[in-house]
Amino acid sequence: MDMFGSLAPLAALLVLVILIIAYSIRILREYERGVIFTLGRFTGVKGPGLILLVPYVQQMVRVDLRTRVLDVPSQDVISHDNVSVRVSAVIYFRVIDAEKSTIQVEDFMMATSQLAQTTLRSVLGKHDLDEMLAERDRLNDDIQKILDSQTDAWGIKVATVEIKHVDINESMIRAIARQAEAERERRAKVINAEGEQQAAAKLLEAAEILSKQPQAMQLRYLSTLNVLAGEKNSTVIFPFPMELGRLFGLKADKPPGQT
Repeated sequence: MDMFGSLAPLAALLVLVILIIAYSIRILREYERGVIFTLGRFTGVKGPGLILLVPYVQQMVRVDLRTRVLDVPSQDVISHDNVSVRVSAVIYFRVIDAEKSTIQVEDFMMATSQLAQTTLRSVLGKHDLDEMLAERDRLNDDIQKILDSQTDAWGIKVATVEIKHVDINESMIRAIARQAEAERERRAKVINAEGEQQAAAKLLEAAEILSKQPQAMQLRYLSTLNVLAGEKNSTVIFPFPMELGRLFGLKADKPPGQT
């Protein structure tokens, strides 16, 4: 009985030591870092692997260094040309400085989300609707650079910003469709006019070549008759000598009384 009484304090001490060791041990994964505070003061960043803490004297805050995906809710934006649209985006970022992300900002996820929303409205509000639809890559880069510069003080690196949707109301969609249709009609008319211009230039060039040799014009005339005769039609063609036409033209130009 005395033996068990003498072993009881030792057993209690052993259990206390085991509890202290169990409470002191921390294991951090490869993508985690531990921000250590000793009596409330920052004393370093540790990890990954096995970490030993002094119970009740040191505390540790886990920080995940993996890339995070932040879905920015749809924002009502008025473009530079006064068009109301709803824009949503997605942001990829990660913590590169565990100390800053823990000490400099209370909740870096919430802070980054709010900053992304305001930056999205601010940047897109400076551009026209056509730029939002056609130049997304440039807008993505502009938003990413602004966010990255502002979140650098929080130890956060914004890697990518992607605009997902640009929602437009139905009336504006119809207006854009009419604009696109008018633009295509304009292009068609321009192309047709350019074709007519090129055809006229080629016809003028051909006329100049044929005018140098009257026999060439006669051959062209006969070739045209051959083409017309080969088609299945009921048209009757009577060749008319061009020299005779010139003779009649000369006589018509002479004043009365002259032969």
